[in-house]
Amino acid sequence: MPLTNNPDIHAQFLLRRPARSFVLDVDISLPGRGITAIFGQSGSGKSTLLRCIAGLEQPAGQLRVLGESWQTEGLFLPTHRRPLGYVFQEASLFPHLSAQGNLDYALRRADRSGGEGFTLSQVVELLGIHHCLRQMPHELSGGERQRVAIARALLIQPRLLLMDEPMASLDDQRKAEILPYLERVRDEIDLPILYVSHSVAEVSRLAHHLVVLDNGRLKTQGPLAEVLASVHPPLSLGEEAGVVLEAWVVVRDPRWHLVLVRFAGGELWVRDEGDAEGQAVRLRILARDISLTLQEQRDSSIANRLQGEVIALVEDSHPAMCLVQLRIGPSTLLARITQRSADQLGIAPGLRVWVQIKSVALVR
Repeated sequence: MPLTNNPDIHAQFLLRRPARSFVLDVDISLPGRGITAIFGQSGSGKSTLLRCIAGLEQPAGQLRVLGESWQTEGLFLPTHRRPLGYVFQEASLFPHLSAQGNLDYALRRADRSGGEGFTLSQVVELLGIHHCLRQMPHELSGGERQRVAIARALLIQPRLLLMDEPMASLDDQRKAEILPYLERVRDEIDLPILYVSHSVAEVSRLAHHLVVLDNGRLKTQGPLAEVLASVHPPLSLGEEAGVVLEAWVVVRDPRWHLVLVRFAGGELWVRDEGDAEGQAVRLRILARDISLTLQEQRDSSIANRLQGEVIALVEDSHPAMCLVQLRIGPSTLLARITQRSADQLGIAPGLRVWVQIKSVALVR
């Protein structure tokens, strides 16, 4: 989904909590479409920022969302007057109401001032919850409860959807269950979503735009691919350092269960996950899964080899390692190699190298 360059959501907040020695001090402008991930370590202020936007905290400052002022020097809209949906870490469904009853509650509260909005049948189909409408919350799995909670938030007809680590309480199986539905919400509903997470994998799969907080302050923000591909990452991601590329399926090879995907800069073979030719996909390539050579190595088990140019070389978090930023056409990759290897190969900006990619994750 293309994002507008206009900063449709602008928040300037100052919130002090002396008892915890914590200060939230941010001034951010965000796109009004797609998913913006609010990312950072525990205690960085992610959830506090979301609560300020929701009106659950009252900081000093201002907030403007899609042309409407929600907070100024002389104005503070209470939460119930802000057209937003909020999905918490726990599903927070009304325990005395069935799944259908929870959705009916949202329909009664819905703001119809902007038109008809989302219908019950549309949201039920989108989130795949038709089978559990008659069940009580305690009868649902964790993933089903969260899907009902998301449906309830959408049926309020919000102009902004806030999601505070909605998968934090789920095990890996339930996370895998709910992720495709979050992608459908992202792709099929024209609604800005602010998504709090500390998971690089979740952010890489879902987000368009990335905001990184550290100790209550903005470290960086920008398009997801651009921020992740920085050679000076705003947070030390360790083994999670890598890039995300947009690509599409070109050819399927049924014999070897592989597909050829094309991105701006080249083509890669990846495992066939059933995507049709022409299907848009996301690729996640970790820095640890890239090796560099000066000559093309054809007698290797590594099938994906691309020619690129070194842009930059910086020390990594461990003194034995370094991060190499590489240009492949218009795209950027990161490689983590040892300082010794970098010295032996003469790695320096401007050097042409062969980039061997050992593993590519297809993250839709």
